[in-house]
Amino acid sequence: MNLIGISINHRTAPINVLESLHLSREEIIEFIPKLKKEFSEGVIISTCNRTEIFCISKNQTIDANIIIQKLLEFKPVSNIRDENFTRYFSCGAIKHIFSVASGIDSLVIGDSQILGQVKEAFELSEDLDFAGTIIKRIFNTALKVGKRAIKETAIGEGAVTVSYAAVQVLEKIFANLEKKSALVIGAGETGELAAIHLKDKGIGKISISNRTLQRAEILANKVNGSVVPFESLKENIHNYDVVISATSSPDYILSKLDIQEAMKRRKGTPLVLMDIAVPRDIDPEVKNIENVFYHDMDSLKVIVDKNISKRKAEIPKVEKIIMEEMIEFFSWYNTLEVVPVIKSLREFFEEIKNDELEKIKNKVTAEDYVKIEDMTRRLIGRLLHNPTVKLRQLAESGINIEEMAAHTFIVKELFSLNKDKSNGNDINQKKEKN
Repeated sequence: MNLIGISINHRTAPINVLESLHLSREEIIEFIPKLKKEFSEGVIISTCNRTEIFCISKNQTIDANIIIQKLLEFKPVSNIRDENFTRYFSCGAIKHIFSVASGIDSLVIGDSQILGQVKEAFELSEDLDFAGTIIKRIFNTALKVGKRAIKETAIGEGAVTVSYAAVQVLEKIFANLEKKSALVIGAGETGELAAIHLKDKGIGKISISNRTLQRAEILANKVNGSVVPFESLKENIHNYDVVISATSSPDYILSKLDIQEAMKRRKGTPLVLMDIAVPRDIDPEVKNIENVFYHDMDSLKVIVDKNISKRKAEIPKVEKIIMEEMIEFFSWYNTLEVVPVIKSLREFFEEIKNDELEKIKNKVTAEDYVKIEDMTRRLIGRLLHNPTVKLRQLAESGINIEEMAAHTFIVKELFSLNKDKSNGNDINQKKEKN
């Protein structure tokens, strides 16, 4: 198999290098025609944590450096080093693709987004006529691996970010989030993630407060929420059942006194405070106020670390799925090699049979000729039965490409099945020379 691939990812390069080689959808559309000059099939996966290119070579030359060269010609960067790239070939390339699709190669183990990103990359390759028979089979199997990993293991379960952990804690505190309201303070990346998670979990009402009003409005529109002006933040705390704070303020935004005042106006109705800022936004002394449930980064990180450990424990189960699907894939792929060999072998014996029958055709009666013809047909069938069955069994056993190629090579060499008949090497000519 002439499958080669290259990867530059979170393990091999710093974020600034990854950013410099990230390919947008438009860039991929522009780059694929350049790859088509050297490769018959291929797929490009480019996310915030990786850029990977897998291709099928048009000839027997298997050199991943060609892909790297073309990538750097298309997107020149000065801060790249050779060791930033990992090169993959044949079986190793397929195993890596399956590992990526399953989420065990992600920066965050079990990343739920990567399977969709792999699917989008594959579909784009199909749209640009760069996904042939082999690439289609590889990536359809990769998507199957990803789905099996989600369904059959716990690789994607449990919060592994503090923003998601905060929302999961809320689900345990409140039986029904649909009847609850939440205020997210801070419209940065962490605050945005928290707001999105709240929306996805069906929170009844959500508001955003941020020092920069425009950023608050943008995020509010994204989650179908409203805006609370930062200047009137404290006066509005009592209106919410949940407050998640994630700003970059060097000082407390909410003091113990602020929360005490809010609780008076709430008349004792429980209030959940999630401080996911570093440094903290809320005075931790609020945890001593009655009916106030307070969590900060320390308590949430305990949950995150525990969930990460659980996901890591699921990796062997995912690797078992990957191995099962690799065996299935190579069983299919090996038939691409063995079927033509079986066909050529049968044609070889058929030509011998026809040649010998032609020699005696006029030397026996018509009745005897039919009997001899039937006998030779059955004879060849019996002679070829075991080799044919054995080759098929080997192909379906999932042995690696090199082993399968070795078996088919021996058969082709033994019977000169590689010879080009147009060059005077066909069976009849051999017979005449003898």
